[in-house]
Amino acid sequence: MNASSPLPALAGPSLLRIQALESWYELLRVLRTPAFAIPSLAFPVVFYVLFALVLPGQWGGYQKATYLLATYGVFGIIGPSLFGFGVGLAIEREKGWLELKRVSPMPTFVYFLAKIAMSVVFAFAVLCLLTVAAVGFGGVRISPLAWAQLVATLLLGTLPFCALGLWIGTLVKGQAAVAVVNLVYLPMSVLSGLWIPLFAFPAVLQKLAVAWPSYHLAQMALGVVGQVEGVPYARHALVLLAATVVFLALAALRLRKA
Repeated sequence: MNASSPLPALAGPSLLRIQALESWYELLRVLRTPAFAIPSLAFPVVFYVLFALVLPGQWGGYQKATYLLATYGVFGIIGPSLFGFGVGLAIEREKGWLELKRVSPMPTFVYFLAKIAMSVVFAFAVLCLLTVAAVGFGGVRISPLAWAQLVATLLLGTLPFCALGLWIGTLVKGQAAVAVVNLVYLPMSVLSGLWIPLFAFPAVLQKLAVAWPSYHLAQMALGVVGQVEGVPYARHALVLLAATVVFLALAALRLRKA
């Protein structure tokens, strides 16, 4: 080799490999946290079995088990999104891990994309478990195409809730985030009709339900499984997109001040 020729550059890991490794380690982290992993996977399925299969009763022209497959699907994907971002980020901020990530050579967006990937994996697992319960024990009949559309709708629907969790994680630190997330998660789930159909609520609460992002995702899911007709998908999608942008902007402002 010519002495004057430059030394070959050391090949570093590709950005894709860095993203894959960070996502894998994030998934391992939450799997090793039973207080997160078990409730995220079990609660939606337990509630679905209780309200859709165990408790008797019919809901007019709705197919109860199919209706609740859609709404508890929404409930199931929100949990990993809010807790994965909200609580995870709050704890990592408190321990200084986020600051270490920000000053490391790894691009900051890789850290956040890894949390989104974790939320999507958990959301998919919840949807699979709900489907097994609905089809295997609830007598729900759903075509492969409709199921694929439902899964795609709900997995994309994790984004506004990841953004909301991100914002919450920038507002509080440590275990305080658990209380804040629950104060958002549970009322939002009830008041947007995820546990009980909106027609069972007073008229004023039915009108206020549109203020919750979960309402718009639930309406899209119900339309996919044929429980609501004439769903304006574009309008609901635009609301969810707007919510995502707003929550991301609020979170970005907080992170810049941190």
